[in-house]
Amino acid sequence: MTKSVEQAEWRRSCGNSSCVEVAKIDDRYLIRDSKNPDVPPLEFTSNEWEAFTAGIARGDFHFE
Repeated sequence: MTKSVEQAEWRRSCGNSSCVEVAKIDDRYLIRDSKNPDVPPLEFTSNEWEAFTAGIARGDFHFE
């Protein structure tokens, strides 16, 4: 049985006063703003998520 967004186990990461939440349901990754949990989350495939996290590890998103 597939979990719904409401049943997802969300993990939170915060910086300053902003938080983002991430959940995994089957082969989908969901991201939402913790201040607006009722807004539908952004949804990514496993391949998209892996490319994103690889970019983070490489430092592709480091802004000065």
